[in-house]
Amino acid sequence: MNYFSLTDATIVRSFDRALRDGIAPDRGLYFPERIPILDWSRIVRTPMSLADLAFEILQPYVGQAIDETALKALLVDALDFDVPLVDLEQGLQVLELFHGPTAAFKDVGARIMARLLAHTSQDRVTVLVATSGDTGSAVAQGFLDVPGIDVVILYPSGRISHIQEQQLTTVGRNIRALEIQGNFDDCQALVKRAFMDDDLKRKRALTSANSINIGRWIPQAIYYAWAAKHSSDPVHFVVPSGNFGNVAAGMLLQNMGVPMLPFIAATNANDGMASYIKSGVFEAKRSVATCANAMDVGDPSNRPRIEALCDNSFQVLQTRLLGYTMQDQANREFMQYAQQKWGYLACPHTAIALAAAHDFQSQSAVHGPLIALATAHPAKFGETVEDATGVNPALPDSLRACLGRAKESTVIPASYKDLRDYLLLTA
Repeated sequence: MNYFSLTDATIVRSFDRALRDGIAPDRGLYFPERIPILDWSRIVRTPMSLADLAFEILQPYVGQAIDETALKALLVDALDFDVPLVDLEQGLQVLELFHGPTAAFKDVGARIMARLLAHTSQDRVTVLVATSGDTGSAVAQGFLDVPGIDVVILYPSGRISHIQEQQLTTVGRNIRALEIQGNFDDCQALVKRAFMDDDLKRKRALTSANSINIGRWIPQAIYYAWAAKHSSDPVHFVVPSGNFGNVAAGMLLQNMGVPMLPFIAATNANDGMASYIKSGVFEAKRSVATCANAMDVGDPSNRPRIEALCDNSFQVLQTRLLGYTMQDQANREFMQYAQQKWGYLACPHTAIALAAAHDFQSQSAVHGPLIALATAHPAKFGETVEDATGVNPALPDSLRACLGRAKESTVIPASYKDLRDYLLLTA
């Protein structure tokens, strides 16, 4: 399988090269040259583990880059945790994606990508990644002590939760954290600019672990397949959305022939994509800080992939993707509502998805079953959850371990010169 840049189709790379590059030389996102169609009826009939199903999804995209036996072993190693479906009420379930080592959905993509990259890369490489919260910790754990790979994580100072910060600044070894004096969009812009700096890349080989990388993006289709396989009817997936890689992965699976109803992208005050879905006009905005910080993205990178999956037709896009927006105060109120109605503690991101599902159920005369994605453990945002619900979520062992460690980060301005100097000095 080859991949081409969505902004210049003449730029074509193999799977391992696209994985290694992260982003195309013209700053375009890589996209598969063809989308394989699954034998979904066979998959539904066949008993499978999560790793078995992951192999069915990923093997066509990996192709000859990794032999089948090695790919199966890699997936068994990466997916050593559950992704349970939890019933809330008739027609509404939650897909809990926070049972991995960093208690967030990004463990799936990050752990698989780390193993794919380690298996296919022969050179020393630096994973340069921007995070709005959970990506950083998932990447840190996924790549910890992977031979030949260094990790540099950029995160916005004062804009992620205490536990999130502890998770990515206390790892050490081959993981380094840069605390950027700006917002997530500043972090993302710095990373993208570094990838365009050919002189820098000659001195320090770089790749990305954000959802711009096919190795992070495509594996996220796995848990949609898992939920769809265990659902008797096609469903609406309700997805807390920031950089829109998660929605794009679900829509990719839909293009692979898995029956699904329109997706619902749930956003916070950073509602540029929700507005675009309604109007057809996208306007990038500077992100604003909210209690659902992992969704604080003003210019989502994966919009071009969503458009490509819809044949670059806005009319098609509107039939496949619905938008929903929630402000902070309403989010806090719904966290309390979810705890009182269902006895369910939801992190601020999951609460937005549940609110979108609840409103869709209430306002739509005809609709199918809904599955809301629970993207992070509520304890990652314990203070916010407790303020809203009066309940202090219990810390899982994976989160408790990082709290007693000393934070190690380097503070720099949102300046490309400062980032470049740091990367060259620490190469």
